[in-house]
Amino acid sequence: MPEKQPATFEAKIARLQAIVNELEGGNVELDKTIALFKEGKALADECAALLKSTQDQIDRAMQGSTDAARSQSTDDDIPF
Repeated sequence: MPEKQPATFEAKIARLQAIVNELEGGNVELDKTIALFKEGKALADECAALLKSTQDQIDRAMQGSTDAARSQSTDDDIPF
Protein backbone atom coordinates (compact mmCIF):
# COMPACT_ATOMS: atom_id res chain seq x y z
CA MET A 1 0.00 0.00 0.00
CA PRO A 2 1.48 3.41 -0.97
CA GLU A 3 2.52 5.78 1.76
CA LYS A 4 0.11 8.65 2.43
CA GLN A 5 1.28 11.89 0.78
CA PRO A 6 2.34 14.73 3.09
CA ALA A 7 -0.26 17.45 3.52
CA THR A 8 1.75 20.67 3.86
CA PHE A 9 4.28 22.23 1.53
CA GLU A 10 6.97 21.89 4.19
CA ALA A 11 6.15 18.21 4.72
CA LYS A 12 6.26 17.61 0.97
CA ILE A 13 9.70 19.25 0.74
CA ALA A 14 10.94 17.20 3.70
CA ARG A 15 9.72 13.96 2.11
CA LEU A 16 11.25 14.97 -1.22
CA GLN A 17 14.59 15.58 0.52
CA ALA A 18 14.35 12.17 2.21
CA ILE A 19 13.75 10.56 -1.19
CA VAL A 20 16.75 12.35 -2.70
CA ASN A 21 18.95 11.28 0.22
CA GLU A 22 17.82 7.68 -0.13
CA LEU A 23 18.42 7.64 -3.88
CA GLU A 24 21.81 9.31 -3.52
CA GLY A 25 22.79 6.62 -1.01
CA GLY A 26 22.92 4.19 -3.90
CA ASN A 27 21.80 1.12 -1.94
CA VAL A 28 18.30 0.97 -3.39
CA GLU A 29 16.96 -1.86 -5.54
CA LEU A 30 15.80 -0.95 -9.03
CA ASP A 31 12.08 -1.45 -8.32
CA LYS A 32 12.24 0.75 -5.23
CA THR A 33 14.31 3.33 -7.13
CA ILE A 34 11.56 3.61 -9.74
CA ALA A 35 8.86 3.91 -7.07
CA LEU A 36 10.85 6.57 -5.20
CA PHE A 37 11.48 8.49 -8.41
CA LYS A 38 7.76 8.48 -9.25
CA GLU A 39 6.86 9.62 -5.74
CA GLY A 40 9.49 12.35 -5.87
CA LYS A 41 8.31 13.55 -9.27
CA ALA A 42 4.73 13.74 -8.02
CA LEU A 43 5.82 15.65 -4.92
CA ALA A 44 7.93 18.06 -6.99
CA ASP A 45 4.96 18.71 -9.29
CA GLU A 46 2.68 19.33 -6.29
CA CYS A 47 5.21 21.74 -4.75
CA ALA A 48 5.56 23.62 -8.03
CA ALA A 49 1.77 23.96 -8.27
CA LEU A 50 1.58 25.21 -4.68
CA LEU A 51 4.31 27.77 -5.34
CA LYS A 52 2.57 28.97 -8.52
CA SER A 53 -0.73 29.28 -6.69
CA THR A 54 0.95 31.23 -3.92
CA GLN A 55 2.67 33.53 -6.42
CA ASP A 56 -0.66 34.12 -8.17
CA GLN A 57 -2.27 35.06 -4.84
CA ILE A 58 0.56 37.48 -4.07
CA ASP A 59 0.32 39.01 -7.55
CA ARG A 60 -3.45 39.50 -7.16
CA ALA A 61 -2.99 41.05 -3.72
CA MET A 62 -0.32 43.41 -5.02
CA GLN A 63 -2.47 44.32 -8.01
CA GLY A 64 -5.42 44.96 -5.70
CA SER A 65 -3.41 47.27 -3.47
CA THR A 66 -2.07 49.13 -6.52
CA ASP A 67 -5.58 49.55 -7.92
CA ALA A 68 -6.84 50.80 -4.56
CA ALA A 69 -4.03 53.35 -4.33
CA ARG A 70 -4.75 54.58 -7.85
CA SER A 71 -8.45 54.98 -7.15
CA GLN A 72 -7.67 57.09 -4.07
CA SER A 73 -5.37 59.52 -5.89
CA THR A 74 -6.67 62.61 -7.65
CA ASP A 75 -5.26 64.98 -10.26
CA ASP A 76 -4.28 67.39 -7.46
CA ASP A 77 -1.99 64.80 -5.88
CA ILE A 78 1.72 65.26 -6.26
CA PRO A 79 3.01 62.21 -8.16
CA PHE A 80 6.13 61.79 -5.99
